[in-house]
Amino acid sequence: MTLRRLPCALAVLGLAVLTACETSTLAPRETGVTPQERPVAAPAPAPVKPPAKTTVTATESSRAMAAYYARIQSNLLAQGLLRTDGGGPDTPFTDTMLVRNFAAIALEEEYVRGQGLRPSGANAGSAIKKWLQPVRVTTEFTPNVPTDQRAWDRAEVASFTRRLGQITGHPVSLSDKNPNFHVIFAAQDDHALIADRIREIVPDVNPTALRIFQTIPRGIHCLVMAFAEENGGYAYGNAIAVIRSEHPELMRLSCVHEEMAQGFGLTNDSPSARPTIFNDDDEFALLTRHDELLLQMLYDPALQPGMLAEEALPIARRRASVLTGNDAPS
Repeated sequence: MTLRRLPCALAVLGLAVLTACETSTLAPRETGVTPQERPVAAPAPAPVKPPAKTTVTATESSRAMAAYYARIQSNLLAQGLLRTDGGGPDTPFTDTMLVRNFAAIALEEEYVRGQGLRPSGANAGSAIKKWLQPVRVTTEFTPNVPTDQRAWDRAEVASFTRRLGQITGHPVSLSDKNPNFHVIFAAQDDHALIADRIREIVPDVNPTALRIFQTIPRGIHCLVMAFAEENGGYAYGNAIAVIRSEHPELMRLSCVHEEMAQGFGLTNDSPSARPTIFNDDDEFALLTRHDELLLQMLYDPALQPGMLAEEALPIARRRASVLTGNDAPS
């Protein structure tokens, strides 16, 4: 019998945090749009787990944060951002552009691993990261998440889980039995509970990573961490996404799309990629056709976890040519 080692965290999305195995990054989604008014949040009460079947409503602190994020969304929409059309005639792309964006999003790192928020610099190489084992997704809610929005959140996670399975061809399902992809919706007053929950899921996670969850800046909307099956590996064995419950519905759904997709291995953002959610400009709220093709490329069976760019990109080029209809013999 072979004993599996405890998982260690891998690069996902943005912000690099060293774990016990020294292979982790964690990924915040931020915005540069600031509303004109900023509410003064009330002191957060000690989180209290509600009794069974009790209806939970938003606390004063959460209501203040919800008003703040509502203004963020309103400002973004007024600028024509947070598009939900998936791209159109104004956002054409070729197979060459698709491969370039794949290299930037799947094969580069935004921050230096193990060194916090230190930028990695241009063209910081990485390797293919993806799931090989089946993905079992579950939703969780911290105690102060309002009861009346939980069904909506569960339904959207379920819908996107099915979509990820259809896009990638990988086995992806909803399951509360032995889940390995946890999507946690967290209320403002419950942030102190998140670190404990992550420690339950991944006992050897580095404390440096957990400190970010205890005082999440409000500029960070949501984030995801993924963990390797084995020390130093690139095949995912577990992932945890954390989404603020105070976001209006479109922003919560946008976080579901981005964090779950990045938890599948599209780990970086690129300012030059378009049309995509993997760009900090917030032009698109939901997964685009371009992003679907990136996921299809990543989950081509020929691409294996740990492959470097020189081995992975020729495979990605051939796949991109087929996906865009440019595979005619030369």
